[in-house]
Amino acid sequence: MVLDGEAGNAFLAMRPPGHHAERERSMGFCLFGTVAIAALHALEARGLSRVAIVDFDVHHGNGTQDILWDEPRIRFFSSHEMPLFPGSGAENERGAHGQITNIPLPAQSTGTLYRQKLDQIILPALDEFEPELILLSAGFDAHKGDPLANLNWEEGDFIYATAKLCEAAQKHCQGRLVSALEGGYNLSTLGGLVCSHVGTLQEHSA
Repeated sequence: MVLDGEAGNAFLAMRPPGHHAERERSMGFCLFGTVAIAALHALEARGLSRVAIVDFDVHHGNGTQDILWDEPRIRFFSSHEMPLFPGSGAENERGAHGQITNIPLPAQSTGTLYRQKLDQIILPALDEFEPELILLSAGFDAHKGDPLANLNWEEGDFIYATAKLCEAAQKHCQGRLVSALEGGYNLSTLGGLVCSHVGTLQEHSA
C-alpha cells in the first residue's frame, strides 16, 4: 500500500517479531526475518534499487544481518545494547560490501546517546545512500522499564527517532516508510510506546 501510494507510511503490529531469524534457523522468538524479506521483496518484486533498514530494538538484529550480509542494495543499521543476547553486532561486522552499520550501546546508557548516534551516523548515511524505501525494526525494549535489557530510553527518545526517520523518508523517498514491531516485553508500557510511535508516524504521513 505504501509503494502504491495508498498509504503514506504504515505500522505492522505483528507477532512474532522477526529480526533474530537467520537464513537457516529461527531464533530468539523469531520465525521469519520479516523486515529483511520485505526489503528483498521491494527490490525483486517491486523494482526498487535501494532500501534502508533501521533497527532500534535493544537486541542486535543478527537475523537481518545474516540474511542481508551479501546484499549491497540494502543498507542496514542496528543499534543495540552490548553485551547482550544474541552476542553479535560488533562495529567490525560490516557486511560483504560495507553496507551494514552496527552501533553497540553500553548498558545503562540513555536515549541521549542514541540520539547522538542517530544524528551523527545514521541520518548522514541515509543522506548518502538515498533510499527509495525505509523499513524500521521497531523494538521498544530499550525503554527503561523493559525487563529483558538495561538501557534507559524514555518515551520521548522513541518519538524523536521516529520523527527523524520519517523526515529522512520524506527527504529521500516521498515519505515511504514501513515500521514493523519487534521486541517490547513490559506490557504496562508497551502499548503507550507503540501509540506514541504510531501517532508520530501519522503526523508525518504524506
